[in-house]
Amino acid sequence: MPEIHLPKRHRGQRQVVDSCERFNVLACGRRYGKSALGEDILAEDAVDGFPVAYFEPTNKMLMDAWRSMTSILAPITAKVSVQEHRIELITGGSITCWSLEKPDGCRGRKYRTVVIDEAAMVRNLSDAWNGAIRPTLTDMHGGAWFLSTPRGLNYFHTLYQRGISEDEEWHDWAAWQMPTTANPFIDAEEVASAKRETPEQFFRQEYLAEFLDVEGAVFRHINERIDANCEQDEALPGHEYVMGVDWGKLNDWTVITVIDVKLRAVVHITRINQIDYKTQIARLKAVYSWFRPSVIKAEANSMGEPLIEELRDASLPVTPFTTTNASKQVVIDALSMAFDRGDITIPDIPFLTSELVGFEAQRLPSGLLRYSAPEGMHDDCVISLALAWSCVDAAESWLDAYGIITCVHCNRPFVDHDKRGRCTYCGRNQE
Repeated sequence: MPEIHLPKRHRGQRQVVDSCERFNVLACGRRYGKSALGEDILAEDAVDGFPVAYFEPTNKMLMDAWRSMTSILAPITAKVSVQEHRIELITGGSITCWSLEKPDGCRGRKYRTVVIDEAAMVRNLSDAWNGAIRPTLTDMHGGAWFLSTPRGLNYFHTLYQRGISEDEEWHDWAAWQMPTTANPFIDAEEVASAKRETPEQFFRQEYLAEFLDVEGAVFRHINERIDANCEQDEALPGHEYVMGVDWGKLNDWTVITVIDVKLRAVVHITRINQIDYKTQIARLKAVYSWFRPSVIKAEANSMGEPLIEELRDASLPVTPFTTTNASKQVVIDALSMAFDRGDITIPDIPFLTSELVGFEAQRLPSGLLRYSAPEGMHDDCVISLALAWSCVDAAESWLDAYGIITCVHCNRPFVDHDKRGRCTYCGRNQE
């Protein structure tokens, strides 16, 4: 019989297989190698002549596994049905790949082994397992593997609890928690870098494979970052400021957030709605006159562009921000890390803390995160704050490079960009 070459299992994978039971739950960090392990387990049983099945949350997600198994098993493949995602081997075994978008599709089949990959992302995993997949194992007393990075305390977590339980009722279940570093081929420094750059709850979930009951919550330690005395009425001498603006008009709010770069504190928030844009522009100009921020980052989507143009015509230092799912994730992740690390201070304002507490992340089938407020709530304060915070590092680099000066004539702080000692605001020389 022609030979096939299955990937060699690394020690973290061998540890799991060597202690497996009939039903197995593997909670693992990203890049641990769970999908490769699942494919390997199914391939072995199929080569031995048994029918097996591979399940993914969506049709799009299963294509990588389908292509991989089709390639590896090509030397001993008798027939391939692309339409049914089914590989029949010359040994009599077969592998069928299923999308769990419609879990009832596997009804009437029988399998020796099934693998449910990205199990925590399966919509209604309980119904899919108990109503459709579990009965396919009856004829051959088959086994199952649930493989996934955790996603909160959902049904995948329930199955994990069975695996670690000492209750006799679950004697044929096993479970493991394997971090990304259990894969010896992953550079440990890369994981360490991710820890420095990733918000705490996401690192713990995505790399350490921890089950977190705040999976959807983006911001932590909110109450610990509150300082009831951090608000300011105007700029302090020698301090630099930045501003973030999220526009709204009717249902949403326009929010203007000012951060003191030196103190890393939110010192002012203006929140308005149900007023025309002309009045909103006037409010923003007033706030600008109080703090003279070195940069204003404002949302450019929808009505944002003409408003930004008007502000630029007035010589305000506005930087546009185009909101996409990807760009939003960048600024939100940075703000989340600031809360985790204690880098930011916020005032005790109920509508701000309420939005921060409620703001949530949902993982899309693509694996990307979608950030938003819960239905019926707002996220305008969060976005405005995130835009302002995204300017802090740039402003601090200016201070490091040029230094900040308080004008001897108008007493306003400014950055001496050209090293000529001329005030940015009144234009007068400091000598």
